[in-house]
Amino acid sequence: MKREVTDKTILDKFLEDFIRIADKYVKYIVVSGFVSIAHGRSRGTEDIDMIFERISKEKFKELHFALIKGGFECIQSDNPEIIYDDYLNSGTAIRYTKKGEFLPEAEVKFAKDSLDEYQIKTRMKLPLTGLDVYFSSIEMNIAFKEELLKSDKDMEDAKHLRLIYRGKINEQEIEKIKKQIRKLRFNED
Repeated sequence: MKREVTDKTILDKFLEDFIRIADKYVKYIVVSGFVSIAHGRSRGTEDIDMIFERISKEKFKELHFALIKGGFECIQSDNPEIIYDDYLNSGTAIRYTKKGEFLPEAEVKFAKDSLDEYQIKTRMKLPLTGLDVYFSSIEMNIAFKEELLKSDKDMEDAKHLRLIYRGKINEQEIEKIKKQIRKLRFNED
């Protein structure tokens, strides 16, 4: 079920171009809807959600200027100090596009808690996608979609991933993650 190079979409190419630069400066994971799309689910999206490990302002400046040099621009600001202080460091996502284009977008945020840090620590490349990028684990994606996000689209994404990875999913890991979601995101004990 591995996709061939000729199957690359605009989103695939955008992501690979973005990650080719970002990977030199920061650990990251691709999360949310694009994970299902990269596994062949047909549904619309115009952005690719990513979580970056927390990095210093100086390191972020290096990353930002490398992205600018690579043909990307940040929608929120050209000033990396404003992006870092007013957005990323305060928990707000930022968006990068190719210079002069509206779509697609890379929506980026910093890890906000131990659950996001765990996602980055357990990141993996998923061969079935045909992409040379790091994703959060399949179990992590299923848990977030079923326990936190819960929209119809998210539930269908989780169902799709369960089908693709039938027999290979660690259900205990999913339950462990769901418990952490309830504790950290819903403040349940």
